[in-house]
Amino acid sequence: MTTGSTATDRPAATATAATAAQTPAPASGPVPSVEALAEAPVRQARNSAAFWAAIGRSRGHRVVRRRSFVAVDGDERAGLRILIQEPGLDPEELAELSEFARRAVGPVNAEDPFSTTDLSHLGMRNWQMPVMLRPPAPVGEPALDVVRVRRPEDLQEAERVVIAGFGLTGFEPYRPGELFPMALIDQPGVDVFVARHEGVAAGACVRLVHDGVASHYWVGTSPQLRSRGAGRAVMLASLAGLASLPATLTASKLGRPLYESLGYTAAAPATWWASPQPVALV
Repeated sequence: MTTGSTATDRPAATATAATAAQTPAPASGPVPSVEALAEAPVRQARNSAAFWAAIGRSRGHRVVRRRSFVAVDGDERAGLRILIQEPGLDPEELAELSEFARRAVGPVNAEDPFSTTDLSHLGMRNWQMPVMLRPPAPVGEPALDVVRVRRPEDLQEAERVVIAGFGLTGFEPYRPGELFPMALIDQPGVDVFVARHEGVAAGACVRLVHDGVASHYWVGTSPQLRSRGAGRAVMLASLAGLASLPATLTASKLGRPLYESLGYTAAAPATWWASPQPVALV
């Protein structure tokens, strides 16, 4: 859920969710098959690559595609994002990836949903989070008002929620449209959602539907409005209308109970790598 974003990484907050909602009850619903769980890392890898390519295009950053990885090469605030696409890199591919990381002008983040690529030679730290899978199924209605973003002012609300919720200090001072350019919502399959509590933006997330799979990124809540159900609300709204599609994401420790209550099952551990600079987990 996995950003080429800068800020302090709080592993309680990504790829995926910076939500601190009350722990919900486990969901009852369809159980993913063994085969579907085995395919989840590949599905997440492909979706995350498509998501970051969309982010890169909307920001005007260079997107590099190789057999085994995708790299989105941003500026000193956005940094470099590397998305591992295969469970094994050959020596030449690893050398090229490493050179991208060494030349990056900003922080470096890498996602490996297969947990097979070692980047410790780059001096990067790592941690693990589960790739989760939700089988096709309907969802209930959100308890809060949720809008699907179409206006610049709504997108800026989403930006502010995510920057505050994930502690993205690398995107401060705030520059409207830097994290989420207006061009982002014109990218194929991308939608941004904002939940409001008593008229105030309280939660946000980004969803990408790609190649028959939905995935969620930057599921976050405003620090002042946590435990109001905003994370659940944006997830429910973004899952609505996708009852026929499977959904994947990478879950933080904080977000996992919410996702499990929505029918997600842990499929496999993903390994995330980050450069020594303070970075964001999204």
